[in-house]
Amino acid sequence: MPDALPIIPTHTIGSHAWPAWLFSALEAMQRGEYGPRDWLETQNDAVDLALRDQEDAGIDIVTDGEMRRIGFFTADFYSKFTGLKELPPQRKIGIPGHDQRESYEAVESLAAPHGMGLVEEYHYVRTRTAKPVKMPIPGPYTLAGRIKPGAVYKDRLEVAYALSALINAELKALVAAGATLIQLDEPSYAVHATTPREFVDLFNQTVAGVNAKIGVHLCFGNFVGRPVAKRTYHPLFPYILDMHASQFALEFANRELSEIDLWQQFPNDKELAAGLVDVKNYYCETAEDVAARIRTALKYVSADKLSVTPDCGFSQTARWAAQRKLKAMAEGAAIVRRELAGG
Repeated sequence: MPDALPIIPTHTIGSHAWPAWLFSALEAMQRGEYGPRDWLETQNDAVDLALRDQEDAGIDIVTDGEMRRIGFFTADFYSKFTGLKELPPQRKIGIPGHDQRESYEAVESLAAPHGMGLVEEYHYVRTRTAKPVKMPIPGPYTLAGRIKPGAVYKDRLEVAYALSALINAELKALVAAGATLIQLDEPSYAVHATTPREFVDLFNQTVAGVNAKIGVHLCFGNFVGRPVAKRTYHPLFPYILDMHASQFALEFANRELSEIDLWQQFPNDKELAAGLVDVKNYYCETAEDVAARIRTALKYVSADKLSVTPDCGFSQTARWAAQRKLKAMAEGAAIVRRELAGG
């Protein structure tokens, strides 16, 4: 059985840092040097590594590190959809940016005839750890950002609603497989914060009938370790509190805890998974750094509604730094727990 959670539990957002050998293995696979079983073994080993790093650090709720997802967190999902035509990137030379990323056009109604792969991910990770497991999945509006509507859909929002139905089916399949904690990643909500009411309706349709604890991660982008938008959550409030999510994962560490007081400005009964470790900075926090940030968060959020995460996933961070940051996060939370217990 999974371990009981302590007060102020720690967890990761989703992705873990890749080791050097996984980059080399991917290049070999793309050259045709790996068979399907070779690549599956490699991915299984990568998940085991991600779990070991989290458990060695003392993290309370773990993920599989999204180690099976090639590229940025959305990239591998597009191969699961039919009805798409891949487009060439707008820029191929120079500093990496979003205009070098994958891009598609809808040429017929979108479908996922074999699912999106999360059930298989869950089955494996559940056999490899006794810890509580969180299953992250990109949300429909973020996935729709790389898909031009073509002649099939009217606009990005209509593409998102088509994806919403596919994601909803995947979430229900996850629950049937035993998943109890699911997180939708929607950085595009914060990037395009001018229509928050529409996001609420889209989100609620996506999770309708999904009998699990639902979280949502809203960040400002992390491609090659850089944000992509004006970094403020304020335009999304109070609208997003109507989302059918019990936990909100928001980034604060890389903004010097700016807007941590939103939970006081807009009182609510939601949980806050506060990003208190900066994945975009190679300064490795100490345990006391994290503890100090938790103490600040507790001025605005009660301990029973607070958990601690990094700002975003570690996919754009070197593994040695991710390991140190995870350890500091777990040790910082332990310091505050002892303080709350009077120790």
